[in-house]
Amino acid sequence: MYDAVARKLAAGEVVILDGGTGTHIQARGAPMDAEDWCAQANMSHPDVVKAVHADYLAAGAEVITANTYATAPVLFDSKGRSDEVPVIDRTAVRLAHEAVDEHADREIAIAGSMSVMRKVTAGADRTQNVDVTPERARDLMKMKADVLAEAGCDLLVMEMMRDLDHSLMATEAAVATGLPVWVGISVERRDDGELTGFDDHSHTLAELVPALMATGAHACCVMHHDITLTDDAIAIIKAGWDGPFGVYPESGVFKMPHWDFGDIEPDDFAAQGKTWCKAGATIVGGCCGIGPEHIKALHGAVHHG
Repeated sequence: MYDAVARKLAAGEVVILDGGTGTHIQARGAPMDAEDWCAQANMSHPDVVKAVHADYLAAGAEVITANTYATAPVLFDSKGRSDEVPVIDRTAVRLAHEAVDEHADREIAIAGSMSVMRKVTAGADRTQNVDVTPERARDLMKMKADVLAEAGCDLLVMEMMRDLDHSLMATEAAVATGLPVWVGISVERRDDGELTGFDDHSHTLAELVPALMATGAHACCVMHHDITLTDDAIAIIKAGWDGPFGVYPESGVFKMPHWDFGDIEPDDFAAQGKTWCKAGATIVGGCCGIGPEHIKALHGAVHHG
């Protein structure tokens, strides 16, 4: 179902993403795991996961993201649980397909999310280092990318990319599947004012964009970032990439394993979304803390406002 998305992007039209998958799973009442965040919901609360996708479809999303972000292969491998990743991910993709089959009256693309998530400190949003060889990390990234492709994803979205180590390995593995790949870079402002990868200040956004997009990815996004950083991030992306780009920020803060939701109003979010589109963004949506009501308002503002 990526053809419809590809046609819109080629024509310079806007594609509406969903909002935060994991945080809306939490909002709908599924328990968050102290180690795996929202990953186990695919197995323990499949009806909730399907309902989350249905909510975003009703709001107007044209791309929904399977709940596969938290099954980060390096994280699960560090706990001796890498064999669980294919099982959970196949279930997540199946649930996304079922939601589309049951609730969508239009062409919908299903994205498989890949992350470089590592163990997160309890009550915080910062990750801990994992001792893994580059060879093992590449094998793990390939495993996850191949599973998502085989399970039936229409595209792969690299989420919270922030370095030129595991993020580059993950993106290369995704591109190697032959599926369209969107690179989502998460940023924060370093003490010197530069935008860098979130929780990894070794590379600026200006360095990350060309390096990650040189893999053959199709679109570049800034995502899971404070919304106030968006304008600066867009300018940097446009300077380093001349293809389709997108924006999907967060609202709130992660205090592992729960998300503390922010207070941005849907209409305010939608108004900002229109400015991103005017700046050239053709992929817009939300990340953690952005829910169906925000996506509905965004859809209305972009397509009918």
